[in-house]
Amino acid sequence: MALPARDQFRYWGIAAAVFLLTLWVLGDVMLPFVLGGAIAYFLDPIADALERLGFSRAMATVTITICAMVIFLLAALLVLPTLVQQMIGLFETAPKLVHQFSIFLTERFPDLLDSESRISKSLIAIGESLQSKGVEVLNTLLASAAGLVNTVVLVVLVPVITFYLLLDWDRMMAQVDQLLPLDHAPAIRSLAKEIDRTLASFIRGQGTVCLILGSYYAIGLMLVGLQFGLVVGFIAGLISFIPYVGALVGGAVALGLALFQFWGQWFWLGAVAAVFFLGQFLEGNILTPKLVGSSVGLHPVWLIFALSAFGLLFGFVGMLVAVPVAAAIGVIARFAIAQYQDSLLYKGQAGRTEK
Repeated sequence: MALPARDQFRYWGIAAAVFLLTLWVLGDVMLPFVLGGAIAYFLDPIADALERLGFSRAMATVTITICAMVIFLLAALLVLPTLVQQMIGLFETAPKLVHQFSIFLTERFPDLLDSESRISKSLIAIGESLQSKGVEVLNTLLASAAGLVNTVVLVVLVPVITFYLLLDWDRMMAQVDQLLPLDHAPAIRSLAKEIDRTLASFIRGQGTVCLILGSYYAIGLMLVGLQFGLVVGFIAGLISFIPYVGALVGGAVALGLALFQFWGQWFWLGAVAAVFFLGQFLEGNILTPKLVGSSVGLHPVWLIFALSAFGLLFGFVGMLVAVPVAAAIGVIARFAIAQYQDSLLYKGQAGRTEK
């Protein structure tokens, strides 16, 4: 005899509350485990593909780990120092750029702006604020990262956790499957497959798209010769998971910087714009259709809300789990709506008559 719906709702509600409470209390402690789980989930299809080629699971895991560590070390040695340096330089240059923009407006609209006008003073204040607050935020983030995630966690703990999770991933999934309540196992498996499809499309597919676009924008802008091209490309690629936002924000920042650097050199201004137009074409016509698919099931507004809410409540760890939780809630909500539309509560007397 199955448990009453009220008891089932109570137990599942308690489980959800325990999960959220644990996330809130142990957020900082859980960070390396969440990171390790996310990386293992991302790499599991590669391990499965290597197994199909004849690798054992242990050999596939070792091969992936070595390749990933080599890529990480190369990025840490070749890219991260330049990226941090350009970010600090961009914040420090902000007042100069705003001042040049003020001069640009003053020369062309003398009646609108003068050195003593409110708008001119506001622009100067914005530039100074960007410099002080920007460097302060960057230093705070670096200091927080150093305090929260020490070198041992970054260099040792996360790779070790990822290694063991990737090695035992299929076994763990099989054990979880055996613990499912028998009455609801088919429905839970169906929902889990839909959640996995959504996450695979978004995290693996969209994550790959962001990585490709970020690399493309950074390399393209650096080849054009744009100052701070690496950091602009990195930011544009990082936020490309929201459709059009990455290209719009990155393009606006890049063109704004290019106007000051290449003023009068229309070829280079056009080259900067062409980098983003080509990137948008590649994203919309090649990368997203091939790697993500036509329908992911995560609306951008819902995604932004989930990231904001979980980030506010649970910090950085909350932002990491926001996407899978949002995907799970979305799939469960669609399932609940389908059940509701198939019930007498929705159909009423008309539904009873049709039967």
